[in-house]
Amino acid sequence: MLIRLLRTFLAPYRTQLAGVVVLQLISVIAMLYLPSLNADIIDGGVTKGDIGYIWSTGLMMLLVTGVQIIAQSFSVYLGAQAAMRAGRDMRAALLHRVGTFSAREVGVFGAPSLITRNTNDVQQVQLLVLMSATILVMAPIMCVGGIIMALRESLSLSWLLLIAVPALGLSMAFIIVRMVPGFRRMQDRIDAVNRVLREQITGIRVVRAFVRERQETWRFGVANNELTDQALYVGRYMALMFPLVMLISNLTAVGVIWFGGHSVDDGTLQIGSLTAMLSYIMQILTAVMMASFLAMMAPRAAVSGERISAVLDTDSSVAPPRLPQTFQGDPGSVSFSTAEFKFPGAEKAVLRDISFQVRPGTTTAIVGATGSGKTTLINLIPRLIDVTDGAVYVGGMDVRQLDLELLRSRIGLVPQKAYLFSGTIASNLRYGKPDATDEELWEALEIAQAADFVREMGQGLQTPVAQGGTTVSGGQRQRLAIARALVRRPNIYLFDDCFSALDVSTDVRVRDALKPVVGKSAVITVAQRISTIRDADQIVVLEDGAMAGIGTHDQLMRDCSEYREIVESQFSAEEVR
Repeated sequence: MLIRLLRTFLAPYRTQLAGVVVLQLISVIAMLYLPSLNADIIDGGVTKGDIGYIWSTGLMMLLVTGVQIIAQSFSVYLGAQAAMRAGRDMRAALLHRVGTFSAREVGVFGAPSLITRNTNDVQQVQLLVLMSATILVMAPIMCVGGIIMALRESLSLSWLLLIAVPALGLSMAFIIVRMVPGFRRMQDRIDAVNRVLREQITGIRVVRAFVRERQETWRFGVANNELTDQALYVGRYMALMFPLVMLISNLTAVGVIWFGGHSVDDGTLQIGSLTAMLSYIMQILTAVMMASFLAMMAPRAAVSGERISAVLDTDSSVAPPRLPQTFQGDPGSVSFSTAEFKFPGAEKAVLRDISFQVRPGTTTAIVGATGSGKTTLINLIPRLIDVTDGAVYVGGMDVRQLDLELLRSRIGLVPQKAYLFSGTIASNLRYGKPDATDEELWEALEIAQAADFVREMGQGLQTPVAQGGTTVSGGQRQRLAIARALVRRPNIYLFDDCFSALDVSTDVRVRDALKPVVGKSAVITVAQRISTIRDADQIVVLEDGAMAGIGTHDQLMRDCSEYREIVESQFSAEEVR
C-alpha cells in the first residue's frame, strides 16, 4: 500500500528526487574520500615531518568537505521540497475523495478518523519521504562504499564487518518486528482520542446541562491513557534501539583498535591506515544505523499509508454517470417510482415502494412519525444517497444519469440541522451563488424574516459567524439557512423540517413571504406541525418507511387513519372538525 501510494504521489517530482540521488552520491563519495586523505596526512606528512604535504592534503580535505556540505544542503532542500509537495497533494486528494462520499461512506470511516488520516497519517508518510531523501539514498551508498574502502585499507581487519553488520541488522529487525503492530494500534487510539474530544467539544452544552463533566473527563482519560500506554510500549523499543547500536559500534571500534594495534606493532599496517579503517567501519555502522532509523519510521508510515489508501480506494456509492445526461423536461418536476433505500447488511429497508410526483409550482409536504424515513426520502433527490431499488426522476431523467453538478445546481436544500460555516453572514449566503449582489442577499434575508436581526448586529452582512453558526440562536441559524437557499433561486426547494426552531408567528410570516418567491418552483417540505402544511397541494404520509397515504388535507382526514392520528395529537376535537 505504502509503495503504491508513494509511487503515485511522488511521480510528479521525479526531477527533484533524481537531483537528490545525484547530490547524495556526490556527498557520500566526498565523505568516503575524507578518511583516506586523513590517512595520507598521517602516513605521508605527520610521520615523515613533511609540513608541505600536510598543508596541501589538508587544503584538499577542506575542498572535499566544502563539496560535501554544498551537495548535502541542496540534497536536503530538494528532498524537503518533494516531501512537502507530495504531502500537500495527498491532503488535497483525500479531501477531494471525501467530498465525493455519501453519508454511507462517511459513516463507515467516521469523521474523527477521516480528520486523523488527513493530518497525522499524511504527516507520517511525509516525514518518511523526507527522511528517505536524506537517509535512504545515503545509507546504501555509504555502506557499500565504506566496505570497499575498508577492504582497500586492510583485508586482515575486514572480518570484523562480517560480525558487526549482521549483529546490528538482526538487532534492528528484532525491534522493528515488534513495533509494527504497536504503531497500528497507536493510530487507532489517536482516532479514539480525536473522537472523544470532538464529541465533547461539539456537545459541551449537553455535557454541562446534565452535569456530566466528571464522567466525560473520565471517558477522555481512558482514551488518553490507552494512547499513552501504547506510545510508551512503542517508545520502549525505540529507546532500546540506540543503546544497542552504540554497544555494537563501540565493541567493533574496540576490536579494530585491538587487532589493528597488533598489526601496527608487527609493521603490517600503518597508523594512518588503522585510523582510516576505524573511520570506515564507523561509517558502515552509521549507515546501518541510519537505515535502521528509517526502518523504525517505516512501520508507522506503512500503517498510515494503509489508512490513507483505504480512503482513496473507496468509491462513493453515489457514483457519477459515465455519460452524464441533461434534463428532458422541466427541472422543477420530481417523480418517485417504487423507490427503495436499504442500508448494506440491513434486514429491513428504510424506504420501500415510494411512488408519487411533484409538479413545478406546487407544494408537497412529507409527514410521519420519527424514524419513518422523511429525511432519507429528501436526501434521495439531490443524490446525497442513492436508491437501492426503483428510481427518482428530476426533469424527466433518472437522477443517476444526470450530471451531479447540474442536478444539485437546480436544488436549494435547507437541512434538518442548519449548519453555517465560519466567515461572515455574506459568505454563508453566497455559498450557493458566489456572484450574488448585496441587494439579492438582503432580499433573501427579508423573505426569511432574518433582515431585522442581521441589521441589529451592527456589521450587517459582514457580521462574523463562528463555525457551525454557534454565535447565533437556533432560530436565527435556521432563517439564515433558508435565506442561503433562497439566494440561489433554484427550481426545487427541499425544506427538511427547517422551521422547527421558529415560533408559530415567525413560521407563518416566513411561509407567507415564501409563497410568491417559490411560486414556479417545486417545494418539498418535511414538517411536524400540521397547521403549517394543511394547505399544501399534496401531503405524503410515511409510516415505517412506506406510504400510508397521499392527498390533500381533507382527503387524508377522510381516508388515512395514520394522518388523522397525527392531526388529532396536535388539535382538539373541535379544531379537527
